[in-house]
Amino acid sequence: MSAHSEVQPVIGIVGGSGLYDIDGLENKEWRKVETPWGDPSDELLFGVFEGVKCVFLPRHGRGHPIPPSRLNFRANIDALKRAGVTDILSLSAVGSLKENLPPGEFVLVDQFIDRSFAREKSFFETGCVAHVSMADPVSARLLDVLEAEAKKLQISVTRGGTYLVMEGPQFSTRAESELYRSWGCSVIGMTNMPEAKLAREAEMNYATVAMVTDFDCWHTEHDSVTVESVVKVMSGNADKARRLVKAVIPVLGQKRGVDLSAERALDHALITAPEKRDPALIAKLDAVAGRVLK
Repeated sequence: MSAHSEVQPVIGIVGGSGLYDIDGLENKEWRKVETPWGDPSDELLFGVFEGVKCVFLPRHGRGHPIPPSRLNFRANIDALKRAGVTDILSLSAVGSLKENLPPGEFVLVDQFIDRSFAREKSFFETGCVAHVSMADPVSARLLDVLEAEAKKLQISVTRGGTYLVMEGPQFSTRAESELYRSWGCSVIGMTNMPEAKLAREAEMNYATVAMVTDFDCWHTEHDSVTVESVVKVMSGNADKARRLVKAVIPVLGQKRGVDLSAERALDHALITAPEKRDPALIAKLDAVAGRVLK
């Protein structure tokens, strides 16, 4: 492997509900990162864990002040890219749509259905059009490590499944829940789209650890979803997630080759002819797409 083809990973962790920091980091520093897309959800926490550079972002901000539909997903992903992140671990609270995925189960999803509708979903706008492949939206390499380390820690984990992303902030109606079950979806949540799409546009590897907090309201033998019941399970899930993150960082932080599935996603994605590109938009894309726009 030649030196120029090696990547020294920087691990980004996006913490969902119940995860507002990562303990165990050395040289910790909360730092504001400015982006041309506005402010991210919070400052980013920079640190080192067992020699591996890490960057943590609380998706909803510390104290959870930002609801799903008001998250500035573009700013969040741009900020992580500017911070040098190569691999994103998305930790997300979800509801279960299957009997065999009970509260407390971790699901390593490999597909998404995006039913959100009130969010900016692309960095590429009028003036610079691009279409990236989302056929396989998560990194199999990241899933391999997450699965192996979860099993070592005796965390109950299921590999594979589809995450239905709803707009929220309300939970589903029973009819909606049954519809998504009929589609074969495994879990339901409010945050991983357009996050995964934007990570692909920014050529970063992405994987979701979907942490089941409840059965969605389809499950008539269980109480309808309440914030109180979700928070109780969420606390236990957060403890397991912290242990899992600490286990995977040293493995993922080793030098490796370029992951073509994500890290070269823009090689053939740009459609707009160079002479037709908007200079103002190109300037905003400096972190996300600078590799191919230079």
